[in-house]
Parts: sequence; structure tokens; C-alpha cells
Amino acid sequence: MKLSLFFVAALAVFSVSAVPLVYDDEPEVPYERYIEFIDENGVKNTIDLEEEPDVEFLNSITRDNDINGYFLFTRSNPDNPQQLFKDDAESIKNSNFNSKDNTVVIAHGWLSNQESGLNPAIRDAFFNVGSYNVIVLDWRPLAMRNYITSAGGVPEVGRNLGRFLAFLSSVTGIGLDTVHLVGFSLGAHLVGNAGRELGGKVARITALDPAGPLFNLNSNKVRSDDAIYVEGIHTDGGLSISLGIGYSIGDVDFFPNGGNNQPGCFTTSICSHNRAWRVFAATVSYNHLEGRSCSNILQINLNTCRGDRLRMGNGELYKSGSGRYRANTRRRYPY
Repeated sequence: MKLSLFFVAALAVFSVSAVPLVYDDEPEVPYERYIEFIDENGVKNTIDLEEEPDVEFLNSITRDNDINGYFLFTRSNPDNPQQLFKDDAESIKNSNFNSKDNTVVIAHGWLSNQESGLNPAIRDAFFNVGSYNVIVLDWRPLAMRNYITSAGGVPEVGRNLGRFLAFLSSVTGIGLDTVHLVGFSLGAHLVGNAGRELGGKVARITALDPAGPLFNLNSNKVRSDDAIYVEGIHTDGGLSISLGIGYSIGDVDFFPNGGNNQPGCFTTSICSHNRAWRVFAATVSYNHLEGRSCSNILQINLNTCRGDRLRMGNGELYKSGSGRYRANTRRRYPY
């Protein structure tokens, strides 16, 4: 009942008027009731923001029922994962996990799983530049349900990820300051909640076009204190039909090409939305995209930012900075 009331309250703030592309603070971003979403197989799905959540399923996601799957890739097994289990130390000790390497965790978005395109793209990019423990989080039992239910369960699956990482740290001796969490869309809010569960002690969170519907006014969205350094990359934010958040959520926020309507994306919002993980993977491999600091919204939208320079994305564990940046990219890889 509490969950139902929460979603009713969250939805009550939405209307159908248009809004600017990028925001200073946390606005009341209006969304239309129905939003088109095309999955990786080209299947059209419709997000209905007034659909009822599966409260029974959400209630089943408790601290004693971790539905997440944790799959380890290293340079010794770059293609064939080893599954790790929370509260099973042997699954970790018998794996290729190397406590001397930094750890990257990748969290997919709605209607996805461990085999979705962003996982190998980001995984292989990290292996291109170094030796890492790459853990792909598979939260498909929740992600494959309707959007309302998936969004409602994100905080708990995120906390479960945090508890798994605490267990991993206790078994391997790694510090949380050697962990980089990367999340796309709903996965961005998921890793934010994981970082929050760990007291904001992980080194870095990269939030790739964090999901907008139901999260603009939601205290469970990713935020700057979820890690030592939080970076947002916004590629489809701001309009009532967009899939991402169009305003700052981290220590540093990049708005490639203004943060909406990416080059080469002509017809669907999902193209711009997915560009976030594609661009990030490219920056891990090449570290070639640079943003300029912006003083205000108008500069971001008009491409007149002339402030300090900062590299967008990349795989560096220890980054620092603050503010909003615009980076300009091309339409094709490596952008």
C-alpha cells in the first residue's frame, strides 16, 4: 500500500507541458503518461506511468532475497564469466578475482540483462587499457517487469549490490576506494543506492543518462554524495518524452552536444539515451573527449561554454572537479 501511495504521489506532479533542456536545480519535470521505449531487439515497448506496480513482487525483494546475479570477468576470462555469490566466500576465493586490480561494476537498465550490449562494450574497453576485475550485475528479475515496478525496486536491488560489495571487500581485503560503479538509465540510480549503502566510500560512480521518469523528484535517485566522485553523462534529458534526467546530479555533469538529440539520432529518443554508454565506452578506450565548463544553462544550449577543460568519462578511478560541462562529439564511434 505504501508503495502504491508513493507512486501516486510521484506521478501527481507530472503534466504534459514542455520544459527547457537543462536545469539548474531539481525541477518538476513533466512527463506524458505514455513514453515509447525500443529495446535492443528493436521491439517497441510502452512505458505507462500510471500502470500499477507489482507490489507483491516488490515486497519480496528484501535483505534476505538478493535477486542480483554477479558475474566476474578478468583478462584471464574476458569472455566467460565466473559467477560470484553473496555470503559464499569460496565462490570469490576460487575465482580469478585479483585484489591488486581495481574493480569496475556495470549495471544495465530497464528490459536488459548481463548479455545486453553495454556490458561487453564497457567491459572490453576497460580490458583495452588495463587489468581489472569487471563485475557485470544482472538484475533482470526486476528489470524485465513493467517500468513502474522496476523503478520501485531499484533502491533495494541497489542496496543489495552495496551489501555484496561489502562482503567482497571483507573476503578479498580490497578497499572501497578501489571500486568504480557504472550504471546506465535505471542502473545509474541503482549504483547510486549501492554507493549510499556503503556510506559514499566507493571511489567513483559514473551515471550514464540516469533515468528521468519517476526519478526527477525521487530521493532515491543518484546524487553527488553516493561516492567520493560522481559523474553524470546526460544524452537524452529534459523533454516530456525523453528518457533521461536533464539536470545536474553529480559532482561533475557532462551534457554532450547540449544533453539532448545526439548527432545521428534522428527519430527515436532511445538512440540518444543509449549514446551515453556508447560514448563512455569510447572514452575509456581513448580518453579523447573533452568538455568545457559552463556558467549557465544558456551556454550549454548555445554551445558557448568557455570555462576550464575536463576530460569526459574515461576509466580513471580518481577524478575530481565540480560543475557542468558541455562536450561536443561526432555521430559515429569513437565519437
